[in-house]
Amino acid sequence: MCLALPMKVVKIKDKEGTVELGGVKRRANLQLLKDVNIGDYLLIHAGFAIQKLNEKEAEKTLRLLKIL
Repeated sequence: MCLALPMKVVKIKDKEGTVELGGVKRRANLQLLKDVNIGDYLLIHAGFAIQKLNEKEAEKTLRLLKIL
C-alpha cells in the first residue's frame, strides 16, 4: 500500500519545492504538475508532487489520517 501526504508549498526554486506538514519541511519534485504556487497544497509521494488539492481537501485528508 502506498501513502501520499498533503503538504503545503512554502518555497519554490525551479522545478523543486519545499513543502511543509506539521512543522516538518521536505523537498519535493514539482515536475509532474503545472502552475504550482507558494501556498498550494499538494499530495506528496516518494518525493514527488502528484496532485494539487484545495485547502478543504487537504484538511479533510489530514483529519482522516490522524484517525488511522
